[in-house]
Parts: sequence; structure tokens; C-alpha cells
Amino acid sequence: MKLNAGIITEKLTETKKFYTEILDFGVTFENEFYLLLHTPDKSSELSFLLPNHISQQPLFQPNFDGKGVYFTIEVENVDEIYTKLKSKNVQIEIELRDEPWGDRHFAIQDPNGVGIDIVTYSPQ
Repeated sequence: MKLNAGIITEKLTETKKFYTEILDFGVTFENEFYLLLHTPDKSSELSFLLPNHISQQPLFQPNFDGKGVYFTIEVENVDEIYTKLKSKNVQIEIELRDEPWGDRHFAIQDPNGVGIDIVTYSPQ
């Protein structure tokens, strides 16, 4: 089983720019109403779809309201990614921190309002 999370948004251009330029995602497929992106190692994908597109059934037409969704991106060296994003002047929503349960992470936000938690998990 493979999961591909999707967001319905009018911001396809801004979304593509954010994920490809900030997080180094690649474009798997795109057309005028759909964008499929993949992580740098191609292990995961995210999709974005224009709202109210005639090709889609009603379930897949409403625009995402920007609340209640987050993504976690696990990386080998969160400090390195943090430094890289700071150098690109990416707004950091939660500063780099260590949690009592062992995670080291920080968070940013995509153009659609999705919180993105970038984390290195501590070995248990």
C-alpha cells in the first residue's frame, strides 16, 4: 500500500515553487489542474489539485481552508536543513528545538497554510 496525500488549492504555482525551491522536491507530473511532487529520494509523493475542476467529482472539488493539516518530514540532520532554510530566508514558524521525548525539530508553513514539521528522531 502506498499513500499519496493531496491538497485542493488554487495556489498551484506558489505550491510548486515552495516545494521545489525550498524543500528540493521534484515534479513527477503536472498539468493545468494537477501537480504531483516527490521527495528528493522519491520515496513519498504529495499532490495538489485545483478546486472545482470539471474533471473531478464533487468530493474532490472544495478548496482546502488552510487549517487542521500538517506534514512531518523526517531528515537525517535537522540542523543542516534548518541552516539551509534560514539562509534562504524561509520564515520559521517554530524555532529549532529539542523535545523531552527526544525529537529535534523545527516547523515552517507552506503557501496553503499546511504546517511542515522537519524532524530528526532520536534513536530509542
